Amino acid sequence: MTNSDQFPRHITGQRVVVLDFGSQYTQLIARRIRESRVFSEILPYNAPASKVLYGDVRGIIFSGGPSNISSEDALLPDSEILEAGIPILGICYGMQLLSSHFGGQIGRASRREYGSAQLSILSHDGIFKGIPGDGGRETKVWMSHGDRVESLGPELKAIAETGNSPHAAIKHIDRPIFGVQFHPEVAHTREGKRVLDNFLFEICKCEPSWTAESFIEREIAECRRLIGDGKVVCATSGGVDSTVVAALLSRAIGDNLVAIFVDNGLLRQDEAKEVAQILRDGLGINLIVVSARERFLSSLRGVSDPQEKRKIIGNLFIELFEESANPLKDCEYLAQGTLYPDVIESVSVKGPSALIKGHHNVWGLPERMKLKLIEPLRELFKDEVRLIGRELGIPDRLIMRQPFPGPGLAVRIIGPIAPPQLEVLRNADAIVREEIERAGLADSLWQWFAVLLPVKSVGVMGDERTYENAVAIRVVESLDAMTADWARLPYDVLATISSRIINEVDGVNRVVYDISTKPPSTIEWE
Repeated sequence: MTNSDQFPRHITGQRVVVLDFGSQYTQLIARRIRESRVFSEILPYNAPASKVLYGDVRGIIFSGGPSNISSEDALLPDSEILEAGIPILGICYGMQLLSSHFGGQIGRASRREYGSAQLSILSHDGIFKGIPGDGGRETKVWMSHGDRVESLGPELKAIAETGNSPHAAIKHIDRPIFGVQFHPEVAHTREGKRVLDNFLFEICKCEPSWTAESFIEREIAECRRLIGDGKVVCATSGGVDSTVVAALLSRAIGDNLVAIFVDNGLLRQDEAKEVAQILRDGLGINLIVVSARERFLSSLRGVSDPQEKRKIIGNLFIELFEESANPLKDCEYLAQGTLYPDVIESVSVKGPSALIKGHHNVWGLPERMKLKLIEPLRELFKDEVRLIGRELGIPDRLIMRQPFPGPGLAVRIIGPIAPPQLEVLRNADAIVREEIERAGLADSLWQWFAVLLPVKSVGVMGDERTYENAVAIRVVESLDAMTADWARLPYDVLATISSRIINEVDGVNRVVYDISTKPPSTIEWE
């Protein structure tokens, strides 16, 4: 059950649609468009034209992808989209698709291009207007392809080339249709933002109107329309997302909002007490605290699969919210802080892209759920949520809290969960947080936490052999959680964290540091 299932909500303003053909960068394309203050929406490659072309759609972007346009199972969009007259930009596979559609030939490149390449621009108008800024012809771009356009049909012409791709960018001679073999959405493409902005503003004639103020105004009106005089319970954890949801709904419906905080026994050290104090005293929100530690831990006993953990936790949250809402007269809605990345990573809206993980906000909602679901932030990325929060007057100390997963420590203990393991992880995680903050690094990082691994290793403590747990430390830098890089922490900070955990946390004799990026890894381990 989703917000869109219960309340069909079509975007009434300008929008650009990104059709996903399986690219690892699809989400990044949408994020880059949002950065230019234009609303973007991701839809699967085979979305019907009626879902893509309704309303004020200004442009369509075909993402890249691993498919081969010449194969029998090539991924193709609804043909009506190609003939609708809406501006189209094809990226990588998207460009090859456009080339093939207009009579071009696609073949295997004699030399695959992965990484940086020099792009020679042949026509400095359209998407290349003003590029490069120094008046030359070459600019650095990021390539990732094994196929290339060998020849063009009569309706297309080349507007850029590389040493390996004679048709590295193309345009239709009469229609607003463009294609680029490179990836303008990644930071490695020097003028990528300008290419996208040229498409948005020069070709699609978009206006930069997607702002925090416009979102708040629209969402308040929408919530009032949907809810009327009804009451809403808000699933709140004290994190950024649920706090912004509560503040937004409080402005929309006032006292008809009741926030419910569930202490599920899976929170960080002292977090239940801190959250209740922040929401009640700091924001003046009407709050009900539900203590359900034993209920959650009992239901999770023996469960190892991370998706199953998330489903169990999601179901229990809903049950508890319904039980808490029953005594509240006229309460018929449940609000929660689902974000766009949650939806994209959990639901099959990305064409052939594989499911990454199920988020408890998106999965685990039982069909029998009586409450109607409202997700005001469902269209937003994390940094957009923070902008909305600031506009609503929420203090920075809350807005800039590091993200914490809804299932809590359940997905930071790899394997089954038990109270002793939770205690080990809480103590280790508290040390990580203390040392990061003491070193003054918190403002430059996205997340920092400990993970309890399902392995034991041999160690020596006080001349005695030990066989104890290993803890992994995960610290990442990111802007929106779509991509993330591991943080290069100073060695002395890492040394202090390791030393303190091993000496102060019973049951741990080894600490390792996670140096994986997203992609291919995720930020959380489960």
